[in-house]
Amino acid sequence: MRQVVLDTETTGISAESGHRVIEIGVVEILDRRLTGNDFQTYLNPERKIDPATIPIHGITDDFVSDKPKFSEVITEFIEFVEGAEVIMHNAPFDSSFINKELELLGYKDRLEDLCQITDSLNIAREKHPGQRNSLDALISRYEVDGSSRDLHGALIDAKLLARVYLLMTGGQVGFFSKDEKKENGIDSATQRFDYSEREVIHVIPSKDQKESHKVYLDKLSKASNKKLNW
Repeated sequence: MRQVVLDTETTGISAESGHRVIEIGVVEILDRRLTGNDFQTYLNPERKIDPATIPIHGITDDFVSDKPKFSEVITEFIEFVEGAEVIMHNAPFDSSFINKELELLGYKDRLEDLCQITDSLNIAREKHPGQRNSLDALISRYEVDGSSRDLHGALIDAKLLARVYLLMTGGQVGFFSKDEKKENGIDSATQRFDYSEREVIHVIPSKDQKESHKVYLDKLSKASNKKLNW
């Protein structure tokens, strides 16, 4: 199943109290790699943004005043997520806002009717019980580079969550881009290679390299909650 990671920014913390979506960011994952096929839009919420939220996302009333309304992007949004596994962190929050937007436009379908929803917060809580499992905490725990993130943003947070999700759920993220796969005739990350004519190179690590390897394993063991000895 095609996977996408979704995040929103909103005018406030409760859809039921009338707050609306002001940004949607969705990134696509195929074969455990980010494809670069993203959906992102800012939205005019047709109401004032709660001033308490502006320092979090940096989005102002003036900025969204000329942006499209949800009704103008709903078709493109549904086409992007329909039939996919949609991964969100604290899914009930984002789902409640998307569903409120659908409700306001008279749609009978809810997000969960259009796609399969996976809550990465539940995965994190199962994997790291008793620990902080906010996106910020997971970015730190899995050593994902969040240096470009001065403020919260739906698209950048979706990209960071996608990287955290891939690391948290294990498995190979992928070595090759689409162009590299095409150029090398590689159809999938699982294709077998013929190593029979390759020369085996033996390398004796130095003392510094052994120490660096030990430090790396210690970090990886801490992140995975498993004692590794490679």
